[in-house]
Parts: sequence; structure tokens; C-alpha cells
Amino acid sequence: MSEERVARRLAAVLAADVAGYSRLMGADEEGTLARLKAVRKSLVDPTIASNRGRIVKTTGDGMLVEFASAVDAARSAVAVQRAMAEQNADVPQDARIEFRIGIHVGDIIIDEHDIFGDGVNIAARLEGIAQPGGVSISDDAYRQIRGKVDIAFEDMGSQSLKNIAEAVQVWRVRLIGQTPSAARSGSAVNKTQAVSLPDKPSIAVLPFQNMSGDPEQEYFADGIVEEIITALSRFKSLFVIARNSSFTYQGKAVDVKQVGRELGVRYVLEGSVRKAASMVRITAQLIDTSTGAHLWADRFDGATEKVFELQDQVTTSVVGAITPTLEQAEIGRAVLKPTDSLEAYDHYMRGIASVYRWTNESTSEALRHYYKAIEIDPKFALAHALAAICFSTRKMNGWLTETASEIAETRRLAERAVQLDHHDAQVLCWSGAALAFVSDDVDAGYALVERALRLNPNLMDAWLSSGLIRLMLRDWSLAIEDFARAMRLSPFDPLLFMMQHGTAMGYFFTDNYDQAAAWSAKSIGENPNHSPAWRITAASNAFLGRPEQAQKAVLRLQKIEPGVRIATINYPVPLRPSELARMEEGLRKAGLPE
Repeated sequence: MSEERVARRLAAVLAADVAGYSRLMGADEEGTLARLKAVRKSLVDPTIASNRGRIVKTTGDGMLVEFASAVDAARSAVAVQRAMAEQNADVPQDARIEFRIGIHVGDIIIDEHDIFGDGVNIAARLEGIAQPGGVSISDDAYRQIRGKVDIAFEDMGSQSLKNIAEAVQVWRVRLIGQTPSAARSGSAVNKTQAVSLPDKPSIAVLPFQNMSGDPEQEYFADGIVEEIITALSRFKSLFVIARNSSFTYQGKAVDVKQVGRELGVRYVLEGSVRKAASMVRITAQLIDTSTGAHLWADRFDGATEKVFELQDQVTTSVVGAITPTLEQAEIGRAVLKPTDSLEAYDHYMRGIASVYRWTNESTSEALRHYYKAIEIDPKFALAHALAAICFSTRKMNGWLTETASEIAETRRLAERAVQLDHHDAQVLCWSGAALAFVSDDVDAGYALVERALRLNPNLMDAWLSSGLIRLMLRDWSLAIEDFARAMRLSPFDPLLFMMQHGTAMGYFFTDNYDQAAAWSAKSIGENPNHSPAWRITAASNAFLGRPEQAQKAVLRLQKIEPGVRIATINYPVPLRPSELARMEEGLRKAGLPE
């Protein structure tokens, strides 16, 4: 009796799912289902049909689609991702529906209304390693597509996919023309406004893609980028965008030309990190933002215990591609590493990943990681300094609980950090800021920040710290200049509202109420619940003879701080009697009760 033959055919398979679907459902189950259904009906299904695709099955948050042509599959994927990027432009990051898509060309098995086989499995695994909003394709699919469509691709190297016997060469689709949604409404730099280029080579290092297949390794990829940014920032001949602004593009399929316009940089460095067992692979490519041309690309492989050497190779290669006249001695100074212990360094990077979430809980988590790094390597200066700045974050947000002991611990950590390494700009900056903000040792703190700026004029944190300390010293005009430098280095920073508010304060106390009102409005646009900005808005508009705007600001202030009165306000910067009287007069004219 002959066996029944299995029906097979060659096909292009597209696998897609919604990134973060469980989180979206947990936050708003009915709303997520309704939005996903609407997107399917109005965009996804018609796009697939117009490109002659057949939806084989759907799985709640995902779908499996068969195409006769890899070109049709790629066109369909790109059309969907570009349209979704436009729809998500004004949607908060945590509420966006973003698809991940994988495409492979291979042999499939037909079984009534379903398809099976390696062709399907590989497409599903490619979808799993795609960025939210991105498309990953196999080399088999790439060979069918290249030269036939107006789509750019990036070589992501050979990838080991889960439950797939042999490694697969993977390509990432670059969605040319797609506008990144990193520029938030109210930001100092919006989507249509280009920032002028500085008079020296300028670069932004975008987040590297975590290719490890393990979300827990995201911190490792982020840490690699953090170190590259730090190393590049030490070169006085370069203008380097700060980490916080670069990372607003994380998880996005970006157009480097748009990034160049938004951040005001000539070059962009992007890449990926793959950590598996005891091995690390870093790929990087340097791109000219004016043309989109790849100026340099390379791949670096090594053991995890030699991760510092890999970072050094990437940094040295990038600098060599941008400014070939830099002396080798400068490169040598730029690749100094904070610790010889990989385990301590691991906790250091985990701490960085935690602290940038800016919550009380994440700050405490970061502090635990920094203490663990110090326990492993007691001479780790950066870990001491970052632990100290965690207490500064706590104080600025009113999170200190055991005030006296925490102030004493801040001083101990900061002084120990400087004792361990007084030539590291980051150590000096963070230690100085902690001493000024927490221990009220303004003179000592500012001296350390000044030294940090001499060592590294590209360090945004140092300019921000300098501006805040100048406010404490009442150097209003110089504070404005420092905040301007900080904003230029990090135009999308999560602390942008603080820089803008500090600028508004500087203008207010130099009697420039028009500028004070304008900058406080920008600060409110970034952080609507920042009550000090509403105080500046109210007082400035009152002095400008704008009673309606002043009264609205007071009403908003009273919603944020119920029961607030002129006599009960605590100001973050100590004011002289004449300065306090001026602020109170403005608030009184605006209608705030005594």
C-alpha cells in the first residue's frame, strides 16, 4: 500500500506579531483588542491582499501569511510598518501597537488550512529577533528581493535561531523615509525643525540591537553603547550627543537622515550586540546622515571576558573613520576602562539600565547594583560616584527617608569616588553634583564639576550639573549658558524639562519675564506636573500684564499642589530676601493666596 504524498511548495512566508502584546492587554484589554482589530481591518489585511498575500491563520496578536513572491512579501511588510509608524507618531510609547515581522523563502508543507515546515519556523524565529516596527529577513529571501525593490538592507550577520539546526544569515530592512517618533510634542527640537551642525565632527550613537534572543540581555547591549558614547565624549575634537537623547530612538526603525536633522549631527553609529554563552559579537556601521552612505562597517568577535577590548576596537575604528588625524595617544586615553572585573562591570551596567527609569523603585534597584559592584571591586570609582548621585535623585524628588544618614553616606561615596580616580570626568561630575545637591557643599561640588568640564567638554551631565549649581550660586546668566550647552548635547533628554526650567529661572531673576514665561512654557510641555515651572509661568505673566495666563497657571498649580499658598512654598534653590520678595510679588499679582 503506497504512502500518501505530503503536499509541498516553495513560498515566501511572513510571520508577524505585536511587540509587548501581554503588557498592552494587561493595561487595557478591551481597548487593545479594539485597536488591533481596527488596524487589521483598515491597514494590514488590505495591504496583504493588494500584494497578493494569503493570511493562513491569526493567533490573537500575530499572523502567518503566505506569498508566492518574496518581493510581494517585502513590499507588504514595508507598507505596513511605514503606515504604523505614521499612526503611532502621536501615540504614547507604552500604548503603541507595533508589529515585528520576519520573512523567509523556503519549502512549506500544506495541510488543509495551515502550513508547516522549516520555511514557517524560520520566518517565525526571524520575527522574534526583529525590532518593534522592524522587519528581519533571511538570506534566502534577500537574494530574491535585492535589486527589485526600493528597499535598503543591513547585514546583521549569521544568527543562531532557536530550534533551527543551522545558523541563518539575517538582513534587517531599513525603512527609508520613515520618520522616527522620538521627537515628542513640545520638545525643543520638533519633527520639522533641523538643528544646525556644530563646527566640528558630530556623532550620535544609537542604541545597539540586542540580538541575543533574551530580553534580559538588553542592559548588556545598552551598556556597550553607554561605554562607546563615554569614550567618544572624551575627545575634545568631537561633538557627541548624550546617551539620553540617542536612546529615544530605541526600538524604532529610523531614517538616519531624519536623525541627523533632529539631533544636528553629521554621523550616526548604529549596530548590534549578540551575547551567547561565553562569546560576544558586536557589529557596527558608521553612516553619513547627509547622504545615508555607509562610511565604515565592521564586526568584532571575542570572549565575554574581553568585552572591554571589543569596545575599544569599535571606538578606535569609529574615531579613525571620522577624524583620521587624531593622535594615537588620544585614542589610548579614550579607551581606559573603569574596572577589571567583568562581574562588577555587569552590575554597573545593570545599575545604569535601572537608573534611567527615573522612579523611586528603579533608583533603589540601581543603588543595589552599584553597591554590589563596589563589593566586588572596592576600587571601582564610577560605581561609587553613581551610587552617590542616586541619593541626589532621591533628594530632588523628595524620596529621602533617613535624611541625616543618607546625606552622610552621599558624602562618603562621593569623596571616595574622587579619591579613587580624580582624572575621570564622569566621576568628578557626579561626585560634585552629589556634594552640592545633597550635602550642600556647593563650593567643593562646583570645583569638581569645573574640573570635569575641563577634562571632557562633551559631557552633558557636567553642563547640566554646572547649570544647577550656578543657580544655587545665583550666577543666573552663566546658568542659562550652561543649560543651553546641555540641551544642545542632549535635545531629547528625559531631564530636558529641568534644563528648560533652570533657563526660565535664570531669565526671571534677571528681569527678562518674556523669556522666563516662554521657557517655563517649554518646561511644562515636557513635564506638565512640574509645579516650579507653573510658579515661574504665573509670576512672569503677572509681571507682563497677562492676568488671564497668570490666573490659569495658578489654578493649575493649585491642582498639582492642593492648598498651596505663598507662605508654604519650598523653593529648590535658596533665594535671597530680594529675590524671594520678587517671586512672591509675582505670585500675589497672579492670584495665589497668602
